[in-house]
Amino acid sequence: MAEKRKLFEDVTETGASREVPKGGMIDAGRRGARGAVRVWLMVLFAMVVVMIAVGGLTRLTESGLSITEWRPVTGALPPMNAADWETEFEKYRQIPQYELLNKGMTLTEFQFIYWWEWGHRQLGRAIGLVWALGFLGFLVTRKIPPGWTGRLLGIGVLGGLQGAIGWWMVYSGLSGEMVSVASYRLASHLGLAFVILGFIAWYVYALGREERQLMQARRLAEPKLFSMSTGLLHFAFLQILLGALVAGIDAGRNYSDWPLMAGGFLPPDPLQIEPLWRNFFENDGTVQFMHRMAGYLLFVFGVVVWLRGRKSSHPDTRFRFNAVAAMMVVQMLLGIVTVLYMAPLQIAILHQLGAVVLWALILRARFAARYPIQTTIRGARA
Repeated sequence: MAEKRKLFEDVTETGASREVPKGGMIDAGRRGARGAVRVWLMVLFAMVVVMIAVGGLTRLTESGLSITEWRPVTGALPPMNAADWETEFEKYRQIPQYELLNKGMTLTEFQFIYWWEWGHRQLGRAIGLVWALGFLGFLVTRKIPPGWTGRLLGIGVLGGLQGAIGWWMVYSGLSGEMVSVASYRLASHLGLAFVILGFIAWYVYALGREERQLMQARRLAEPKLFSMSTGLLHFAFLQILLGALVAGIDAGRNYSDWPLMAGGFLPPDPLQIEPLWRNFFENDGTVQFMHRMAGYLLFVFGVVVWLRGRKSSHPDTRFRFNAVAAMMVVQMLLGIVTVLYMAPLQIAILHQLGAVVLWALILRARFAARYPIQTTIRGARA
């Protein structure tokens, strides 16, 4: 007579072995890949931040027009001898910036601005190479998480577009009577850099948690706070574009009093350029005034969003919106100091990097509004 099995006893006979339960299909085999892709994106993020800083210094040192040709491949090599340097210098002497601004410049002075622009372009090539090697490597080894191929490819496409817009920007200063690049093209170039930075940051935040965790967190989302932080993000982007217009025409080095401008609320002759629309791109007083007013409004709206963020039931979310508010205060103070000291190189670049930090913090807070992190009563993550 066969022996009775005990209740809940595991089946261990041949052909009836119990299988270990497997995890959900969402996370199966993808945890390591998510971590590796995230590290790669963090490297790209850091490189883009450095690129923005170098681009700002290139603009502040008036170096952007020192290389008058766009050679994506052969341009990677700098002049290798005295004859090559003389050839490059001669090309520069043919453009308006040399004739109207730097006439009589020595070869040594030219080499200084040349190396700034060459370094800026080299960094762009390096970012493209890091993206291409990483993307192709993950693609070939099939390590890209499901649904992420298009997103990661999109970063590369935007990077290629950024290179084209960079040349479009430089080309605007090589003819006519321009001594620098067109301010609206500079704004387009910087704006796209922040768009790329924003996508990378968002993807880094998303890859920091498993898909199942994000799906669960989505149920606790705070739609109103997410909507308000989205508005703050767009407002900050507008302010970044206005800041680029200020940098494009050196408007930050004029009207060094604050809170007034040349003793009044409005700058003198804010609409003196014909046709009228050009004042909003080329009149230094008008452009700086727009940047100031947008800054005040952005700060006020930021306070409103912060007050709403303080009401969140999630401590992590509240902390992230506190960080946004703190950085807004720092950035506002940096802006005022930049005006008072007429945008010296060190302070101006700190102000630009402050915009990068604020941009990333707004995105981080916005992500928490959509995918909040639960905490227990004791404060530990759930």
